[in-house]
Amino acid sequence: MGDDTIALNRRARHEFTIEDSFEAGIVLTGTEIKSIRNRKVSLADAYARIEHGEAWLIGLHIAPWETGNRYNHEPKRTRKLLLHRAQIDELLGKTKSKGLTIVPLRLYLTRGKAKLELGLARGKTHYDRRREIADRDSKREIERELADAHRGR
Repeated sequence: MGDDTIALNRRARHEFTIEDSFEAGIVLTGTEIKSIRNRKVSLADAYARIEHGEAWLIGLHIAPWETGNRYNHEPKRTRKLLLHRAQIDELLGKTKSKGLTIVPLRLYLTRGKAKLELGLARGKTHYDRRREIADRDSKREIERELADAHRGR
């Protein structure tokens, strides 16, 4: 029984260089897990922060459950992340000393539980992004030339 990926944060890999990743659980209310199972989630503007020795996820949008009642959840509420103390201390140390950011990379289900893959990320500069695009284009061009040469035999 593998992981069932619910949402990916593609923008994170474009805007940041991911240096390390962690798995974290999320504290959810009743209707939130139903919306997650229906894939009504957006990681686009989400980020994590360490405050008072606890990890918090800010900006994760989980759509309200369609048939929910007055106990339905708030879509963009701040949610607590479940990490080991050593992981929290490591994240706190690296974000303070190296100026890194904690961004969610992927939301998935494992054995019925929602898990979040967090990345310890450094923001890319405009120059880094341009260089990455140029490298990708040159690699594509080389592969095209090799394929043409291979066909020409």
